[in-house]
Amino acid sequence: MLMALGSLLLLGPASSFSAAPGPQHVMSLSMCTDDLLLELLPPERIASITYYSRDRSNSYQWPQAAKVRVNSGTIEEVLAEKPDLVLAGIYTTPASRSLLKKLDLPLLEVPPAADFDEIRAVTRQVARALRREAVGEALIAKMDATLQGLAASKPVQTIRVAAWGEGGSIPGKGTLFDSILTAAGGVNIASSVDGAGYTSFDVEQLLMAHPDVLAYASHITDTPGLNTQLARHPLVLKLYSRRSVTYPSALYSCGVVESADAAVALRASLLLAMRGGS
Repeated sequence: MLMALGSLLLLGPASSFSAAPGPQHVMSLSMCTDDLLLELLPPERIASITYYSRDRSNSYQWPQAAKVRVNSGTIEEVLAEKPDLVLAGIYTTPASRSLLKKLDLPLLEVPPAADFDEIRAVTRQVARALRREAVGEALIAKMDATLQGLAASKPVQTIRVAAWGEGGSIPGKGTLFDSILTAAGGVNIASSVDGAGYTSFDVEQLLMAHPDVLAYASHITDTPGLNTQLARHPLVLKLYSRRSVTYPSALYSCGVVESADAAVALRASLLLAMRGGS
């Protein structure tokens, strides 16, 4: 009898916890947590997201973002909206995060995701905080199915790629671009460089590496300037005029479940470029 009573006492709080509806008025202060929030919660439970999320070059979820309020990421807005949970990235200003903690406001700090394991981890972290675990697992399952399809249909040919960026910067190992490119079936020429993160090539190094395809971030082609002159070097443009692709740079800055869809799109672009159709 005592054992049965003890079991009931143990089950009671756990059952109440699992049955709790979760936060009902959630606010996001980061572009990356915007996407997670829009994926995991219905609009009526979202207090606001950042204004970046309504720009299709910044967010996979821009159509859904039009259905909810937006904020500019200020503490004043947090105090006015009185959310029962605030999502912030580690790149949200330290002063804002520190003040939120001092005010004892419910805050979840979400790290960036640079590969698909980390995407699974942050999706589960946020889903758990929102009590939307089942939705999170469904999103992850869909992402994994897309990745499995890509792996099963990997191109026979090797496609060596350089993401040619500002001042000759190239994303190497440990970057989201590298993870998406690998899933797409391409080989990142910068992944063989020692160390992780971004490296840099000058024009001579790039040409000696002899990539099959150049991948340009969209902001380089959209807004040319002094900082992008090297990336748009006339000799490089001449040699790769029909073997280049453009990828949406802003969408590659946040690791979310849709990053698998980005890999699908990138593969299609790479195969087209290999056939000589930039």
